[in-house]
Amino acid sequence: MDIVLNFADHYLFTPYVYPARWEESDPLRQYLSLLVIVMAGGYLLYLSTASLGYLFLFDKRLLQHPQMLKDQVKLEIQYACWSVPYMSLPTCVMFLLEVRGYSKLYDNIDDTSLGYLSLARDAILFLFFTDMLIYWIHRGLHHRLLYKTLHKPHHKWKVPTPFASHAFHPLDGFAQSFPYHLYPFLFPLHKGLYLGLFLFVNVWTVSIHDGDFRVPDTLKPIVNGSAHHTDHHLFFDYNYGQFFTLWDRIGGSFRAPSAWEGKAPIDDINRMGAKAKRG
Repeated sequence: MDIVLNFADHYLFTPYVYPARWEESDPLRQYLSLLVIVMAGGYLLYLSTASLGYLFLFDKRLLQHPQMLKDQVKLEIQYACWSVPYMSLPTCVMFLLEVRGYSKLYDNIDDTSLGYLSLARDAILFLFFTDMLIYWIHRGLHHRLLYKTLHKPHHKWKVPTPFASHAFHPLDGFAQSFPYHLYPFLFPLHKGLYLGLFLFVNVWTVSIHDGDFRVPDTLKPIVNGSAHHTDHHLFFDYNYGQFFTLWDRIGGSFRAPSAWEGKAPIDDINRMGAKAKRG
């Protein structure tokens, strides 16, 4: 995140926002700057990707589904926009620690043993490591002691739209994002790759709520996509994984998506329409 912070300091904060006597290296200034960057970036990334998913991928017929709430899209956006600033507070603590050099993030690819191949290796390790932790965190949030307070707000959306992707209780949202921040404190990771992965996981979070169930047949047994996550919203105790089905299979919580059996929410709409035509 120091790449983004340095850019913002150079072009915005130092010349136009902060007094000249306030050093760029001051921890409080860095935290406040990160907070502005993360909140503004969070809103921009959420609203842009969710809007694109809603416009081009989400089937609007689902808005007629009996489990779709009245004004659900509006409610999802309102809840996510309320949550983003609160999620940003602990997130920026993690980013501040990174900026101040406590992580294993690095700049120079030439310092690695594999060169550019290390980027591919580390991206794969990042996805598998974070998927493992998110599985157990997500499953833990379904425990009766945590669910009602922290995770139930996200399950309010039985048939989610892309705007439900970030409509979490702030502590729930931060808890499930924590593995992304933890990884570079445990394993070396290139700074540019880390930023790219951070963008990717936010886009992925939107994609598993967009109702577009298309996945190449060869990847269906492996990838935890929108079809799997839709069933998680509908049936509660299945498909906790974020990227892959591995830990659901290990943990006994895997459920083959209903969409692949002709029982997706959109199939309910089609059956309702056919029934109405028959009179």
